[in-house]
Amino acid sequence: MDTYLKTERLVLRRFTANDADLLIELDSDPAVMRYLSGGAATAPETVRESHLPFILAGYERWHGELGLFAAYEIVGDAFVGWFCLRPEPDGPRDEAELGYRLRQDAWGKGYATEVSRALLHKGFTELGVRKVWAATMALNSGSRHVMEKVGMTFAHTLPTPDDMQMVEGAELGGVQFEITKEQWEQQ
Repeated sequence: MDTYLKTERLVLRRFTANDADLLIELDSDPAVMRYLSGGAATAPETVRESHLPFILAGYERWHGELGLFAAYEIVGDAFVGWFCLRPEPDGPRDEAELGYRLRQDAWGKGYATEVSRALLHKGFTELGVRKVWAATMALNSGSRHVMEKVGMTFAHTLPTPDDMQMVEGAELGGVQFEITKEQWEQQ
């Protein structure tokens, strides 16, 4: 396994072309997709033909240093979901998005906080990142709580994208949280 990052309980590795089924299963859980698609599953062909190729191209674009990575439990090797630390496709390399999507059975274990802290450390100390941001629907208190626990602060509200109007809480829009390298160093 090509390890990208290791924490106390999880290891992150690059996705491969053979990992479509992991993403399809994750995106098929209505609870996981609640604040992303209103619970609707991502079509398997969309994962295979669009999402996974985009993920793999990101490793080349950012020389394997940034991107979206598969997360596994160190004990038992169970796939728990993914984490990302990556710039917008056409954005500056030193401004990265922090993101995560976890299987339901991995919820409530502190994995999102544990890995997010490690990704912030890696981004700010090894990868030349100067600002990290994360976004979620305003109603997604679990994700917001993780952002706050790792030291991110509310930056601004976001409009709900047209393709997400069916999502619970769409009328409330989204929120973006941020942390700069300087803020992180002062924690």
